[in-house]
Formats: sequence, C-alpha cells, structure tokens
Amino acid sequence: MRKLVEQGRVEIRVWDGDGAVSMEPEVFNQMRNIASLPVVTGAALMPDGHVGVGGPVGAVVVTRAAVVPSVTGVDLGCGCMAVQTDLSLKDLEGKLPAVRARLEDQIPVGGPGTKGSWAEPRFLLPARVERVWDAEFDDGFARLTAKYPSLEGRQHPSMQLGSLGGGNHFIETCGDEGGRVWLMLHSGSRGVGNRIGTFFIDQAREVALKLDRHLPDRDLGWLDDGTVLFDDYISAVGWAQRYASRNRDLMMERVVSNLREVLGRQFRADLAAINNHHNYLAQEHHDGQDVWVTRKGAVSARAGQLSVVPGAMGAKSYIVEGLGSTESFTSASHGAGRRMSRGAAKRLFTVEDHIKATEGVECRKDQGMIDETPGAYKSIDAVMAAQADLVRPVHTLKAVLTVKG
Repeated sequence: MRKLVEQGRVEIRVWDGDGAVSMEPEVFNQMRNIASLPVVTGAALMPDGHVGVGGPVGAVVVTRAAVVPSVTGVDLGCGCMAVQTDLSLKDLEGKLPAVRARLEDQIPVGGPGTKGSWAEPRFLLPARVERVWDAEFDDGFARLTAKYPSLEGRQHPSMQLGSLGGGNHFIETCGDEGGRVWLMLHSGSRGVGNRIGTFFIDQAREVALKLDRHLPDRDLGWLDDGTVLFDDYISAVGWAQRYASRNRDLMMERVVSNLREVLGRQFRADLAAINNHHNYLAQEHHDGQDVWVTRKGAVSARAGQLSVVPGAMGAKSYIVEGLGSTESFTSASHGAGRRMSRGAAKRLFTVEDHIKATEGVECRKDQGMIDETPGAYKSIDAVMAAQADLVRPVHTLKAVLTVKG
C-alpha cells in the first residue's frame, strides 16, 4: 500500500502493488477530486481501479454526515453470489453445451427494452418471483414512486427480478482446485437501481447549484444528513440493495434447478454460499466514528468474511477471506477490473482473439462478446498479489461455462 498525500486533500491509500498493477492517470485524478470534498474523511483505491462516472471503479470512500450519490453509482447493490456443490467436474463432462443452452433459455439475459426481463414474449413471470416481489418489495416501491413518480420507469422492476442483465454480468460454472463444482453469478439491481441512482445524482447536482458549492466535478454533489433528500436516498438505496441481493438469490435457485434437470439428478448446492455487494453504501464504524462507507467496485473484507473476487472470462476467480485491514477500511477489490474501455477492446481484439482466449470455456464466442474478452481486463493474479494484506485466497476457481447477456 502506498499513500497519496496532497495539500488540502484527504490521504488516498492505494493498493497497486507499487505500480505493478497499471491504472490510467484519470483514475488518480478522479480520486483526487473525491478526496478534496469537505465531507470526505477517508479514501482508498483498490488494485482493480479503473475510470468510472464521477469516481473510479475500485474506490472506497468514507464520508461523515453526508453521502455522494455518484460515488455509489447507478448499479446499486451489484455484486456476486457463489455456492459450492457436491458435484465434480467429471459430472459435467459432455453436458456443458446443454447446460448453457438451458440457462440461456430459462433465465432472461441482456437488455434493454423487454429483452432481459420476464416481459419477453417467450417468458412467463415465475410464481416464485411474483411471491417474493409481493412480500418483500411491492410496498416499498409503491412508497418510493408515490413520492418520485419518475422512478416507475417503463420496465416494472418485478419483471426483472431474477434476471441477469448485460455487460459484465455473468453466470458461471467453475471448478475449484479439488475439481469440485461451484456456481457463481454477478448481477445487481437492474433497471430500477439505475433509475434510482441516476435520479439522486441529478438531485445532488441541483443541490450543489442551489447552494453554490464549487465542485471539482459536476457529478460530485453530495446530500447532507438531516435533509429530506438524504433520508429518501438512504431509504431508496437500501431498497435497491435488498432487491439486488434477492435478484441473485432467485437467479441462483433457477440455475440450480435447471442444472439438476439437465443432469437428471439431485445434488447439494449449499455447502458454501456467499452473496455480497460490491457497489453499495453502508453505515459503519471506522477510526472511532460512525461514518458512511461507499464501495464502488470493492467488497467488504472484515476479518474472516468470505467474498468473491472474479477474474475475466476464462481467467481464474477466487473465494477469499477478509483479513480485516483497517488501512483499507476493511475493503478489497471486487474483481480483476478493466484495463481498457469497451470501445478500445472492440478496436483491439478480434473474434479469433476471443476464441483463443476462452479456449476450454463453454461460452459465446462472437462479435458481441469482444468488449468482455479476457484481454480487456487486468491480470487477476497481479490484482491478488497487490492486495495480499487485505484478503487470503481460500479457493481458486476456473470457469468451464460462462453465460453473458
């Protein structure tokens, strides 16, 4: 860990392996802007850091009596879930194409519009999803939209609960170091989280204009504790984060049931279960103070806490145990992190490159996956080496099947 200390700014703690993990200069510029805000009391940058909107992905930001919506971002509650099964990789031999076809047929993937939702003509909203929506989310969403009607959107969130989304969201079947099968997925709060995040980022920007706050970046407006907007944002984010967590739960249930159907047998899928956010806001206690911690592309890494740190398609992923570092505000990276933009990846790589990079992995190997090809991401091994004082690897996973939108 190295420290960036500049006059008039909060110290920025950086885990980049003393430069072994490359980051664009703009990443540091974005962190400097955040660290200059008067409400920020702590800042850390994880080794997967790369440029984001308002602030970089891989940022950990600590604030007192205020929150900065753009730092939390728009994919509220995005995170990973992983479960260990009692299957072995041998149980999947010859079955992977059928498993992938089944998952792509039974779980909505991609977007926008009705694509990636139960509103697609080929789908019917599952009764299980409908029951969870009615019991856990309907009342809260009704209260939220009664006050802020624009959050309703064209796509009702009940129709995306239990769906994957597009971009870097994925479902994977992996093998660990002992040949045991793990199921892993990455998804968030879908369209409704995006609407909530975008709305309150706009509100914070308007507050900054009204109060004549001079911001280093127009997206870095904040909401003060004790205001109506602050309370409403905290409530809405909490709802979206619960939605995101249950989204992963419901999707994993469907992954397990469909895998059982393809294999024609029962198996256990509860030997280890991890479900945690890596784009989220939480109230925590650090340095003797109650503060708000925003992890944008970072996971909580309290001592003994298990988390998922995924690599790119075809690369290794890790199940890790937190070491409780107070220097990082008990945080670690959320994955490998991009080393180039999607546009740059599309210009640099070809379908042939992607096919070679994903050899041995059952996945899409077409033009639509170029921006997600492994070469667009940093080395997961370099990232793990740079955060050796933050987490300890417990299991090393290698994907044999990946579903992406």
